[in-house]
Amino acid sequence: MTPEVRIDKYLWAIRVYKTRSEAAEACKTNRVYVNGSEAKSSRAVKEGDIIMVRKGAVKYQYQVLCPIDKRQGAALVPQYAINITPQEELDKLNAPNEVIFLKRDRGTGRPTKKERRDIEKLLGL
Repeated sequence: MTPEVRIDKYLWAIRVYKTRSEAAEACKTNRVYVNGSEAKSSRAVKEGDIIMVRKGAVKYQYQVLCPIDKRQGAALVPQYAINITPQEELDKLNAPNEVIFLKRDRGTGRPTKKERRDIEKLLGL
């Protein structure tokens, strides 16, 4: 095993992302942090690093046990990384999604300034 591995390769190898290009894109769009700082895809990870990955509303956290650069089977992933995501983050997966449908009659045109403020107030914006 190698002592340091690129973060995009590592996230792909431990099955956080399906492809390495998805992992690189996540790094590029600032959705991946290593030890609290933003990580570019070329950032090297080593044993003991804490990786935070934002996927949707959930912020997953992993601790690196052993850096690897080859994709592993799902059963072998716990040998290389520990999922240390707090329970309150995992609870966000089961939270009900509130959906508010706003319907305007056809032909009424754009909302007025007052209607727009009412809509924003309803949505909590």
